[in-house]
This record gives sequence, C-alpha cells and structure tokens, in this order.
Amino acid sequence: MQRVVVLSGAGVSVESGLKTFRGDDGLWEGHRVEEVATPAAWGADPARVLRFYNERRKQVRSAQPNAAHKALSALQSCFEVDIITQNVDDLHERAGSARVLHLHGEVMKARSTRNPDCLIALGSNDITLGDTCPAGSQLRPHVVWFGEEVPAMKAAAELVTQADILLCVGTSLQVYPAASLAFLAPDEVRRIVVDPHIPESIVRTTFECIAKPACEGVPSIVQELVGDSGNHSDDHGDG
Repeated sequence: MQRVVVLSGAGVSVESGLKTFRGDDGLWEGHRVEEVATPAAWGADPARVLRFYNERRKQVRSAQPNAAHKALSALQSCFEVDIITQNVDDLHERAGSARVLHLHGEVMKARSTRNPDCLIALGSNDITLGDTCPAGSQLRPHVVWFGEEVPAMKAAAELVTQADILLCVGTSLQVYPAASLAFLAPDEVRRIVVDPHIPESIVRTTFECIAKPACEGVPSIVQELVGDSGNHSDDHGDG
C-alpha cells in the first residue's frame, strides 16, 4: 500500500473558524507574541499565558472538522496516511485520522514543567496556576513556544523520506523549520500543494499547485488519488 504523507498548516484550521495565531497586524488576538508564546512570557506572567491558551482551547472545542479534514481521513481507505501538522488543535483526530504527528504540540494537552514526557489530556478542563503534575510541578500548555526546540522534527523528517505521495495543505511552505520538510521527499515522489496563496518560488518547482482553499482543493485531489488507487488495484488483480 502506498504511503501518503500530508503536511498541514493553519489554512486547514482557518476553514473551521479557528484564527491563525499571527494575524495581519502581527498580533495574536491583541497580544504580542512575546507576551504569550515564549519561555520568557511564561517566566514573567504564567497566569496570562494560561489565560491565553485557555481561550484558544475554548475555540478549538467549539470548532468542527471541515471537508478537508474529513477528506484526508477518507484517504486511509486506500493508502497508509501520516499527517504532520503545524496546528495545535485536534481536528484531524476528530475527523478520524489515525496517525497524526503534531510539530508544534497539542493545545488539548498539558505538560509538566519538570518532565516534558509527562502529558495530561485535558478533556473539558483548562489549566490554572496551582494545577500540578503527579510530581508536583506546575502544568503548562503542551505547545512549542517561540525559541523552543521542535522535538518532533526528526520523526517528521523520517516520515517524509518514506512518502510515495506528499500532499501539502493549508501552508505556503514559507515558514521554517516546518517548510523544510517538504523538500526532504525522494525525487520520484509526487508532490502536491493545496493553498490559495502559493508563492512563485513554489510554483517554479516540481510541485503540482492547486491554488484553492483546503475545503475546495483537498476533496477533489483525494477523490483523484482514491480513484487512481482503485485503478491500480484492479490492474494488480488482473495480473
């Protein structure tokens, strides 16, 4: 079975009504990035950081998977599918995708400030000052802040090198280090990018460019891939 590796970015979640972290004004919902999404911000005012992420978690809970999330989940019927997402929401999982690697963490989980391997699923809960892990240290959002390492990069790079088809969705492939993953696939791999704003630097490459929003472009390319997969399996059956 062929493997499809999906790189998904903010453009997928936007169509479920979730705002991009950084708006056109360079702010996250009125906050400067430095105030809410850095280790220094956590050190200076952890309560403000927790309030900010509690609000984001509330937005995620109210959002629903869209047509792009559901189409990517449907790919699993014909392909091995690994999704590498820059998004911290759980919409891919809620749409039914089984293998999702979160580059930038998961807002629906808390993490121990002492032991990064101690994760707690929050469910309907939020995080407040005084909430601690079993070892007694304060819980923080399980997200990668600016200035922190992206620990999942190595695993993500390994997945991309194993792809037969690389599908980039809702990302302009301009934000590093995540964008660098798209260029690690073997030369013979079919590369497809679905995004309404594809930069000229990508258009000039070997990527097939579908300049459409995710909810429009992804279902159509998934339909094509599934159809092609059926044709191939028929060929093999006749042989």
